[in-house]
Amino acid sequence: MRIKDVEVLNCEYGKNTIKFLRLHREGKKHFVKEVEVCTHLRLTSAQEYLEGNNSLVIPTDTMKNIVLVLAKKNGIPTIEQFAIDICKHFMTTFCQVAYVKTYVQEVPWQRLHENGVPHVHSFICVPDGIRFCEAEQCRNGPLVLFAGIKDLKLMKTTQSGFEGFFKNEHTTLPERHDRILCGELFCKWSYGECRDFDFDCIWNKIRECILEVFAGPPDCGVYSPSYQKTVNSIQMHILSKVPQVQVIETALNNTFYNVVDMKNLGLTNDKEVLVPVETPYGSCACTLARKKFLEAQAHVVKDERQSQFVLTAAQGN
Repeated sequence: MRIKDVEVLNCEYGKNTIKFLRLHREGKKHFVKEVEVCTHLRLTSAQEYLEGNNSLVIPTDTMKNIVLVLAKKNGIPTIEQFAIDICKHFMTTFCQVAYVKTYVQEVPWQRLHENGVPHVHSFICVPDGIRFCEAEQCRNGPLVLFAGIKDLKLMKTTQSGFEGFFKNEHTTLPERHDRILCGELFCKWSYGECRDFDFDCIWNKIRECILEVFAGPPDCGVYSPSYQKTVNSIQMHILSKVPQVQVIETALNNTFYNVVDMKNLGLTNDKEVLVPVETPYGSCACTLARKKFLEAQAHVVKDERQSQFVLTAAQGN
């Protein structure tokens, strides 16, 4: 096989899992951001792959150092802003970079409180969902930003069922009108083109929306007929409450609980002792987008194609 007989569809490289802690001091009060960063680049030429010519390659060790230097110089006001800073640096500094993508996730450190008083320099890691973001940009294109929450474990012990599903000769699952609903939630949303948003406020609002829909009112809850309906209800609530979100992807991996049969022990177990079934597990996912956003994106693509056609025709003349 000869090189001229193939076409490079995509080639990129980068540095993964750059982990570090950024400490910011304001007198006696300290602030921490512990993050994990992955940054990938696509260059204007694939000569390092096709010819072994490394003259345009920015070493991944250099990429790691740039991330650390930017953290030192700019700080990390939010992980979204830090991802934007990284993308902008590579685009404005290196003319051979055609595309850059940066992923950042944050360790969930929270300030310790003692008797309601916030501690000036002590923190506790609270694993109630991992905050992450992605920023990407093509040369001469807009910077596009995504954000999200993952590994958010949720449970409610009633107000959930699964009935009326399709059945055939292979169906053994009984219908249930009262079951435990437990799962690990992943939620990722797009802001479209990057703007000057209050990322902390939006992320906290979305997390609040997720918990509100999943649980329902604190005194009575809300019934869920399926994991799928719960996912959709969460997405619709977020889109109605957070206008900055244009596209939202949500997945829920469920944890099933079996009631332990205690008849041989001379006991009646009224759904009081249950064991989790870790594998296999069910999963459902859905992506929603605002129609106006999709229509606007379609117009942008159409305009770009028309511009390319005009350019090609002009070159032909």
